[in-house]
Amino acid sequence: MLYYLFDYLEQEFNIPGAGLFQFISFRAGMATLLSLLITIMFGKRLINLLQKKQIGEIVRDLGLEGQIQKKGTPTMGGVIILSAIVIPTLLFAQLDNVYVILVLVATVWMGIVGFLDDYIKTFRKNKEGLAGKFKIVGQVGLGLIVGFTLYFHEDVKVREFDEDFMGDITTIGEEITELPSDAYEDVKTTQTTIPFVKNNEADYKNFLSFITFGLVKLPDAWTWVIYVAIVTFIVTAVSNGANITDGLDGLAAGTSATIGITMAIFAYVSGNLLFSQYLNIMYIPDLGELVVFATAFVGACIGFLWYNAFPAQVFMGDTGSLAIGGIIAVMALEVRKEMLLPLICGVFLIENLSVILQVSFFKYTKRKYGEGRRIFAMAPLHHHYQKKNLHEAKIVSRFWLVGIMLAILSLVTLKIR
Repeated sequence: MLYYLFDYLEQEFNIPGAGLFQFISFRAGMATLLSLLITIMFGKRLINLLQKKQIGEIVRDLGLEGQIQKKGTPTMGGVIILSAIVIPTLLFAQLDNVYVILVLVATVWMGIVGFLDDYIKTFRKNKEGLAGKFKIVGQVGLGLIVGFTLYFHEDVKVREFDEDFMGDITTIGEEITELPSDAYEDVKTTQTTIPFVKNNEADYKNFLSFITFGLVKLPDAWTWVIYVAIVTFIVTAVSNGANITDGLDGLAAGTSATIGITMAIFAYVSGNLLFSQYLNIMYIPDLGELVVFATAFVGACIGFLWYNAFPAQVFMGDTGSLAIGGIIAVMALEVRKEMLLPLICGVFLIENLSVILQVSFFKYTKRKYGEGRRIFAMAPLHHHYQKKNLHEAKIVSRFWLVGIMLAILSLVTLKIR
């Protein structure tokens, strides 16, 4: 909103300083600052309100150190995270940008699903919360919205340049405002990035060559089916991964902040003509605006740590964790780096896999030997280390460090091919 206000003031009255709002870097910085202030200043008020309403965590006795002390700690703190993301984005981003609109929809959509889950747990005293099938419906619903929008919306495109023009880009730099019409072509494509490969762009329509009915191959017109299905799977998987990771004080928030910084960098270089050509990556027009949202996301996660770091005064609940996962998935799809998600979200992946392996192995051994056996002392993985008598704060710190290393490696893939 402020972008449009100050753009008007500059155009009509030439007010000094109003032009600052034209710069993504300035608006991103302001979004980060405001999101930090919102979480820190209003977080305490929310905690007091939650305590007054007796909205506390229901703790199951898993025999973990310090677990009982968490009983009654206010939950549903994800509300403050979502507020600290949405408000700065509405104020500082261009609200007619399809990428911004889509992540805002993801934030609100998954926030509502998570809120319903927390509401059932706390107010109806049902430890199971929202039935799993309804969570899946919510995640699949968001996946379909994202998939159809990214595939069919006319503003979602990649800009391809004439080779002669590309040779002059480094001398022109960021001063380019209007390009000659014969210098580029905007292409609707389902291309994405494959890490560590020299010619690292792959098209989802190529998957059709692996799908045949007898001797008949599906035509390219069916690409949208493959694309939407993959997008839906990604949204569901990442949101569940974030949800499972939210089991220790500060773990999900700190890890997500690192991922958010990575996504902001990807969005900036992919949406910047000079950097995209220098790095030889896809130039995605208007994607730079996603940086404003991503930095608000980072600020909200870091600010939440003010109250969520060990010992936590509030938990984000599913209101926060499901929304965070959905946001990360959508941002990765928008910057066309979804194939990097196993690396960027490596902590989420490991946590998810630990649960899958534990359950699968237990069922297999029970069927084969008559008794269930375990790979880990407890799943998810962070509980395994708790069982090994590592302090919660140490586990979280080490997971953060792993997340930072994975984020750096993800950024390095921009040059390593």
